[in-house]
Amino acid sequence: MARRPGGRAFATFGRLNVNRVPTIFSARAARLDAHCRRASYLVQIPRRPNGVTGWVPARQVYLEPVRARILVDLSEKRVTLYRSGRRVLSATAAIGSPATPTPTGSFYVNQRLIPADPSGPFGPGAVGISAFSNVLTGWTQGGPIAIHGTNEPWSIGKAVSNGCIRLPNPVLRKVFRLALNGTPVLIRR
Repeated sequence: MARRPGGRAFATFGRLNVNRVPTIFSARAARLDAHCRRASYLVQIPRRPNGVTGWVPARQVYLEPVRARILVDLSEKRVTLYRSGRRVLSATAAIGSPATPTPTGSFYVNQRLIPADPSGPFGPGAVGISAFSNVLTGWTQGGPIAIHGTNEPWSIGKAVSNGCIRLPNPVLRKVFRLALNGTPVLIRR
């Protein structure tokens, strides 16, 4: 991962991340060579600061199309999922508290995790996104943000989380099924 095409690496990533799932990036642009072949990709990476990008040689990248996108509207405490441009799901969510707000910006799904205890704090699953908390820097893995279920259904519709987006467990199951790796996630106020 370099700051410019062909530059010196500033970060390296293994095939699997710390959770032992494939490392995922979001391709933002391509640089062509003299023969109009893709030489490198500008990718967003799951690293602080939020939104950081770098260039990767095209030969090291496998691209897959994504048909879904997620919009998180913090002012409405709402998650909306679109597939092929059509809204297929919209639900009320819990968001970050004033002390631990959900970060805003353009992110992407970088991992999908099934917790060992489906009745625990993450519910039946967690859709990890490339965002990190702006205030919880000392947390495990640097305070990653996820869209996940909950064992506290009373929290839905409130600003009470540590930055993650909580959904009712039945809704989370649908999001988990539809939001594949690479799905763009826009979080706005």
